[in-house]
Amino acid sequence: MNIDKIIEKVPNYTSFLTVDELDASTLQLAKEYPEVVSVFEAGKSRKGHSILCSKVGTGSKNALFFAFPHPNEPIGAMTIEFLERELVENKELRESFDYTWYFIKCVDPDGTKLNENWFKGPFNIYNYSRNFFRPGSIEQVEWTFPISYKNLTFDTPMPETRAIMNVIEQVKPEFMYSLHNAGFGGAYWYISHSYADIYDDLRKSAEKQGVALHLGEPESPSAVEFSQSIYKMLGIEDEYDFIEKYTDAAPEEEIMCGSSSASYAERFNDCVTFLTELPYFFDKRIQDLSPSTMTRREAIHESVNISSDMFEKMDGLLENIRSYISDDNPFPLLVDQMIDSMGAQAEAKKKWAEQEEFAEIATISEEFDNLVVSRFYHGLCVGMVARCARFEMDRIKEQGLKNDAAVEQLLAVEEQAVQMLKENSDYLEKHMDYEVIPIQTLVKIQVECGLIVAKHRAEKE
Repeated sequence: MNIDKIIEKVPNYTSFLTVDELDASTLQLAKEYPEVVSVFEAGKSRKGHSILCSKVGTGSKNALFFAFPHPNEPIGAMTIEFLERELVENKELRESFDYTWYFIKCVDPDGTKLNENWFKGPFNIYNYSRNFFRPGSIEQVEWTFPISYKNLTFDTPMPETRAIMNVIEQVKPEFMYSLHNAGFGGAYWYISHSYADIYDDLRKSAEKQGVALHLGEPESPSAVEFSQSIYKMLGIEDEYDFIEKYTDAAPEEEIMCGSSSASYAERFNDCVTFLTELPYFFDKRIQDLSPSTMTRREAIHESVNISSDMFEKMDGLLENIRSYISDDNPFPLLVDQMIDSMGAQAEAKKKWAEQEEFAEIATISEEFDNLVVSRFYHGLCVGMVARCARFEMDRIKEQGLKNDAAVEQLLAVEEQAVQMLKENSDYLEKHMDYEVIPIQTLVKIQVECGLIVAKHRAEKE
């Protein structure tokens, strides 16, 4: 089985598929090849949308791939779109692995539909941020699996999470690929097992496609690095221990969610869970290891200050309209979560950065990550503040209500948030020299990495 020949078949995708397009494609493949693929309903979303799972092959081991673990992460759906059809149509590939494959192209259809306005482009920072949606942790499929750890107990999985749990409980996968992606930066990976002999192959999969490695700060200070750009799978347990160690806060009061799919799958099997994190946007400084003009500690402190300032402004905007925000408005949840945790997170990061190693000069990559890339992610929350206000204005209009005062206040907040977003986007356009990575390139990397780990897992067994 030659993986290079497989990934060269990846089409030149120019946009991301919507939920309805993904569902139609899944059902069409089963209609074309009923002897190889079957489709069943793993569960339903909170709004009643069917979460479809397809089954391909008849191997003795089980592999589960699922996309949209967060609804702003569509690369994985395109990865499944290609790989599922390739496995169905390529008997040699299918038989070279001894797996039965289970694929869920979209585990959060409701949230994904709130992102679809940027799926067809244009692909730039402002359009992405203006149409971005991501739920708070308590409504994230990937982080609402049951857990009991120290003083933290969570046992209220969402229907979407329950759909993945159903498949995990039924098939007990030996290999699970949770198809995430980042927004900006370079390539990096999470894996639940230490497989040192394939780390070079994972990095090469990105490098040969011209995608740089992410060499800035890790996504979370609690991340454990196995090797350059390759981390041990994060669990909520790690976040709990980090808060416990570096703050005076009670972790169970700061963590408003459950555990991950990786943690849940390990209850039933020695499951290898794997993530390939890839960005839409890339700036070459994310891989620049030359020295900057500040220490890593100074860069982290400045990043904390930038975050505090931006979220204080967002809090002020939301305070002006809180009396109009309904419980079912999806847009402020993550923003409020970030605002509420800002104090504890700032304290933890500054205390973490007091370690001796942070007195060293930061690399250009680390400085860029802290001072510029951080603004990119904060801008996504600003976009959701604007959408929060628009959501309530649309509700008033749809219900035919007469509330001029509310509309005036909501419109003012929307306009201020949009202006703040434009200023942030303009800053990023000025201080970044970024490129948009082709979808085809990103899918090639995710497919290759998934097949590398699936093959290694089978051989290890």
